[in-house]
Amino acid sequence: MTVINGQPPFDVVRTAAWWLVPKQLFDGEKLRSGLAVRIADGKIDNVLPAEEAGRDGLPVWHTTSLASPGFFDIQVNGGGGVLFNTNPTADGLRMIAAAHRKGGTTALLPTLITDAPEVMEAAVDAILGVVGSEGIVGVHLEGPHISLERKGAHDPRLIRPMDDKTISAVERLRRADVPVLLTLAPECVPPGTIETLCAMGVVVSIGHTAADAATTRAAIAEGARSVTHLYNAMTPITSREPGVVGAALDSDVYCGFIADGHHVDDTVLRLAVRSRPVADRMVLVSDAMPTWNGPDHFSLYGETVRLEGGKLVNRIGSLAGVHIDMATSLRRLVTTVGIPLEEALKMATANPSRLMRLQESVGFLRPGMPAEIVLLDYGNRGC
Repeated sequence: MTVINGQPPFDVVRTAAWWLVPKQLFDGEKLRSGLAVRIADGKIDNVLPAEEAGRDGLPVWHTTSLASPGFFDIQVNGGGGVLFNTNPTADGLRMIAAAHRKGGTTALLPTLITDAPEVMEAAVDAILGVVGSEGIVGVHLEGPHISLERKGAHDPRLIRPMDDKTISAVERLRRADVPVLLTLAPECVPPGTIETLCAMGVVVSIGHTAADAATTRAAIAEGARSVTHLYNAMTPITSREPGVVGAALDSDVYCGFIADGHHVDDTVLRLAVRSRPVADRMVLVSDAMPTWNGPDHFSLYGETVRLEGGKLVNRIGSLAGVHIDMATSLRRLVTTVGIPLEEALKMATANPSRLMRLQESVGFLRPGMPAEIVLLDYGNRGC
């Protein structure tokens, strides 16, 4: 599956209203054939039978591609040579968004991993300056209130207990109605913290945690809605202790996951998808670093991380990030992991939209929505 950058037979940027007639259309719910999208002033005006296209005299773009909502990536650390942590500015965010938009990601949550309070403050300032533009629809704060035992690539020197600085940063964002996804380890915050954050409108995700299943279930009962990069940086399933992975899979929370083939084995990923008791709760994420559409190395906490054999590794050869985007992830999900196309598309569009409560603006193709549409080609196995 490849994002199509083909040219329409007219200038869609300068044309106030026009029709798109794809081979198939995925509207966020179903794959459908025989439909046309009428676009006016950058929004979807209507979705009608294909034979209606052009009857009003407006120009028509016929394409053999599949039309889908643009991808929504809720975990983007960087791209285009920029890491949000080291360039927490409006310009830095624009460069990250541009790097991922090339691959069909039209909405994203720039992700700040564990860092100093002043970096978080700068990141909040940057988000407030650009949110609602460039496809930036909110922010993901991944840490710093996480487990030292399950820290992954996060700097242990910057991990700290929940404090007023984080609460203040979140309050600033929520006063401006900015969607916030906050990853924390439930065993590392005081009881009631998750409930308080949820009451503020924050979407709490469980991640980088050494919690057991009971603690995980308690966090879910308190309001946590998701887990961050399933299987990675959390307690696994064993025969007598389900851990975070088992408790999450056996619940109705959303599970973010990486599909680069390095962070999660494809067989294990298939098992996770099949195990869910509630449909449409899996969320594809890139967890991308600056190397995507950027140079082959970057600095993380003062250490150089390099791209080697498709993997990002630190000086001792350990995984230290992800080099992928949503389009490439989606292609692997369908052609390698074997997830049906319609289900996989939901994981990249509608499911993250519902997680973040953004169904009115992101992840669907229906009247009144922004015309953020990605065209995908067809290859083997329908993708």
